[in-house]
Amino acid sequence: MAPFVIAGQEVPAGSRRVMQLALAQLYTQSPLTVPLEVVHGRQPGPVLLICAAIHGDELNGIEIVNQVLARINPVRLRGTLVAVPVVNVFGFIHKSRYLPDRRDLNRCFPGSEKGSLGSRVAHFFVDEIVSKCSHIIDLHTGAIHRSNLPQIRAKLDCPVTRQMAESFATPIILDASIRDGSLRAVAEAAGVPVILYEAGEALRFDPLPIKAGVRGVINVMRSLGMLKAAAGKPRVTPMIARSSTWIRAEQDGLLHLKARLGDRVRKGECLGTINAPLGSAAFDITAPRSGIVIGCLTMPLVNEGDAVCHLALFDEIKQAELSVERFVDELDIRPELM
Repeated sequence: MAPFVIAGQEVPAGSRRVMQLALAQLYTQSPLTVPLEVVHGRQPGPVLLICAAIHGDELNGIEIVNQVLARINPVRLRGTLVAVPVVNVFGFIHKSRYLPDRRDLNRCFPGSEKGSLGSRVAHFFVDEIVSKCSHIIDLHTGAIHRSNLPQIRAKLDCPVTRQMAESFATPIILDASIRDGSLRAVAEAAGVPVILYEAGEALRFDPLPIKAGVRGVINVMRSLGMLKAAAGKPRVTPMIARSSTWIRAEQDGLLHLKARLGDRVRKGECLGTINAPLGSAAFDITAPRSGIVIGCLTMPLVNEGDAVCHLALFDEIKQAELSVERFVDELDIRPELM
């Protein structure tokens, strides 16, 4: 098979290569590069991009990328794996979600060669990397002080995207609309199926989300025919959420959250309380709908209007609850780590 060419560099069939792509310079004029590894198989197949840290403080995806790379043998691979562990190098250096100009890189796509810093970084990433790929897995976490249950977000009207989402085998899939300026938007516009994996919290390594993410990426590669199909026990059957809703604090104070990630809650159930600093005048937080908790605030200090819990809504909520339970059991990680 012919060599794979990316950013002007060749990777021979049956080999792997680590690259550093020149992105920009810091204001000290020190060069800034994007790390990239390509694993090019001996036989033709899809070109799968796995990328992480589009938000520079989302670290779980970096570890997922590295653990996946350690498991891939180019001799047994069909197609090509393109791995970018850190897209937003600026944010990563500063432990920040954003770029130095405070822009969210995932709202800057497809970007422009002559635009803002965010626009230029997005343009570089699309032009040099995304344009060479046929499928994408974009790895994310919750924002700072917010943790997410492992979940896939995707637009499921594309059959290939749906296949990727289901094969990843998280307990929950959100049939999520595409936001303007996101990597998903530019990829879908180009006809490239993309799924977004959300799990864990910013600036942390979370064992369950990392383990689930590594397994999920390998599952997708098997479903695309890039790796040999695995024999063994049945995987988790994901449940598709028809919608989701955020529950917000109705007053300021100290949050005592009872609900945990993966919990099934019923309409009217108390999810926690908000107290004044001296412990008086407790205010109950109640669920406006029945659903599964897929996101939680981890910071106990809240202002009125802060998002406290994210609920996924299902037609068959009992089946969704069972899917979460099986997911935790399969990964063999103690429930308290949820």
